[in-house]
Amino acid sequence: MREVGLRSRLRASLPAYGFLTPWLVGMVGLTLGPMLLTLYYSFTEYSLLAPPEPVDIDNYVRLIGDPRYRASLIVTFVYVIGSVPFELVAALTVALVLNRGMRGLTVYRAIYYVPSLLGGSVAIAILWRQIFGSQGLINQALAVFGIEGSGWISSPDTALGTLILLRVWQFGAPMIIFLAGLRQIPDDLLEAAQLDGAGRVRRFFAIVLPLLTPIVFFNLVLQVIGAFQAFTPAFIISGGTGGPSDSTLFYTLYLYQRAFGSFEMGYAAAMAWVLLLIIAAFTAANFLMSRRWVFYSDEGAR
Repeated sequence: MREVGLRSRLRASLPAYGFLTPWLVGMVGLTLGPMLLTLYYSFTEYSLLAPPEPVDIDNYVRLIGDPRYRASLIVTFVYVIGSVPFELVAALTVALVLNRGMRGLTVYRAIYYVPSLLGGSVAIAILWRQIFGSQGLINQALAVFGIEGSGWISSPDTALGTLILLRVWQFGAPMIIFLAGLRQIPDDLLEAAQLDGAGRVRRFFAIVLPLLTPIVFFNLVLQVIGAFQAFTPAFIISGGTGGPSDSTLFYTLYLYQRAFGSFEMGYAAAMAWVLLLIIAAFTAANFLMSRRWVFYSDEGAR
């Protein structure tokens, strides 16, 4: 009887496994398999033109003494720390404005979401280069007031700042998530606080923001991961060189240069795994710190 029951359960689950098969094939063939392969290559010297030769941990040791690698780490950390907080603040601010129930909400929501939708494209990166170039729109606008502009992209002091501004401009995705979270806040809590004399600022910090902390945490994790993986803006705007004095040499850009410029696939694989560990460490740190500032309604009930 048990064998018959087991066979019937297996037969009943066959359609489910059939629907899961494309995902499983993609997971193993396009994600898990290449990841394990790059882990192997990270311990080898591999140029795509010759079979890989094992070199133990030499690639990881070389990372420590590579000055351009250290520069790419610094640039990437500055980019992440300088862009993500401002992006979340901009997204939450716009979400609060749109949540007031203005006319044409769907139109405004779509307009604000378009930069986020196209922000990683080559076209937007080229557009940004035209805006902040020596003869770009910014300098043309400054010339109207008699102010002489500078080469915002060609200067090592401002090149990274333009990329941070581009990242902040792409606040559409977190804005939509914030707006959805704001719609879930009970109106009776806000009305009760208003009857008690609480102003808008007080209601925001005492009710709205605590109830939004899970959404803030979710957006924070996603945007930190996305910022570490940023590649297209730096590649297009800097021409793939890393900008003046390597001021826009993102980690991913330097990884690309090593892999497809110098054909050091083993070295690039080691860089990729270090990046994976860095992102995992930041994500784990966010989860650990979230225990102190993220408020869940079910915890409050208990």
